[in-house]
Amino acid sequence: MTLLDQLEQNNIHKNAPLAERMRARNLNEFFGQEHLLGPGRLLRRAVEADRLTSSIFYGPPGCGKTTLAHVIASQTRSAFVRMNAVTSGVNDVREVLDKARERRALYGQSTYLLLDECHRWNKAQSDSILPAIEEGLIRFIGSTTENPMISMTPAIVSRCRVFAFRPLTPQNVRAILQCAISDCERGLGDMNVHIDEDALEHIVTVANGDVRSALNALELAALTTPTTRDGIHITLEVAEESIQKPVIRCDDTLYYDMLSAFCKSLRGSDSDAALFWFSRLIYAGADPRLLVRRIIAHASEDVGLANPIAMLQAVAAGQALEMVGMPEARLSIAQAIIAVCESPKSNSVVCAIDAAMADAQTARGDVPQPLRDTHYAGHERLDAGSGYLYPHDFPGHWVAQQYLPDEVRDHTYYHPSDQGHEARIKKRKEQP
Repeated sequence: MTLLDQLEQNNIHKNAPLAERMRARNLNEFFGQEHLLGPGRLLRRAVEADRLTSSIFYGPPGCGKTTLAHVIASQTRSAFVRMNAVTSGVNDVREVLDKARERRALYGQSTYLLLDECHRWNKAQSDSILPAIEEGLIRFIGSTTENPMISMTPAIVSRCRVFAFRPLTPQNVRAILQCAISDCERGLGDMNVHIDEDALEHIVTVANGDVRSALNALELAALTTPTTRDGIHITLEVAEESIQKPVIRCDDTLYYDMLSAFCKSLRGSDSDAALFWFSRLIYAGADPRLLVRRIIAHASEDVGLANPIAMLQAVAAGQALEMVGMPEARLSIAQAIIAVCESPKSNSVVCAIDAAMADAQTARGDVPQPLRDTHYAGHERLDAGSGYLYPHDFPGHWVAQQYLPDEVRDHTYYHPSDQGHEARIKKRKEQP
């Protein structure tokens, strides 16, 4: 490296964001992910032995995926190439593979390829790298915030070991911020920064496990606060202005996970959880009409005739949403959510219709003669409707009569539970 190149690299590093400058340089400086990098863990052993095979690092933003890749780059004896799936195409891959092949042939050196945002690659781009992974020409490291089982091609995933990263704990984020404040070489140590405890706690809390967001907030606070004789004093007010309300990440995987949690909370009679997931989905931008449709569905699927009023509450919430809109309709929707959650539960309705639908696909029995249509002239000549017993002519407005085709005449679809209003239905049906 020439002197000019070294000066350029030093200036780039000096002017880089604090989050970039504070990246861990080795495993001892790496915070979090103890389930992957704790003593004796597979990933730690593979990194230390320079034996990491093709892998996918999957986890939320700011949890250390790219930083770990940089640690691997600093410790490995192999070549290390970094690409971004947003800006790189098949031609870029071919160039990397050609150089990797040359290194292996001339020097016996392996090549790591780090691909940020790897879920952005389409099938053609992914297929271009498969042979190189299979023959060991490169060791692929994909970094993604989206579930690779859903967002990436199965061919790539099947050839990689998936490591699931977790959000950093508040203790991890706090420790990294304190390191950044005291570090004179890479951090803010030469700026004499002092931060109040409540200000530090606020940044840690709002960052919600995203250390990049926390470091960006700390740097912004330090650079925009006037320097006094005692240095830079970051108060809670400054901290609140420096870190914005967190933007809820809502990719396809998280969206369906939250929707699943909402539905299961309705079924599980947990009003608090159902209200929380509803609120979080709305905050993340979900269509409230979709959520109301789920409430209506669960009013039948999980409550049914155990409390028929729950369906009325759910439908009324849908009507309120159409008539008054959001945010006012959130009150009616919340009322319907609580009504469904707090109702006695029964799945007899969904079991009944599922069983009937299953028979309907196979049973081809004729309509019993007494039940056939009689609205046309001459039906008597076909005996249509003959023998029909009009229930209101009998005591209790009921009479024993065959309504099902012969093929399924003995099948029972509706089995009322002993919950709520349905208990009375069950008692009546059990009477001789």
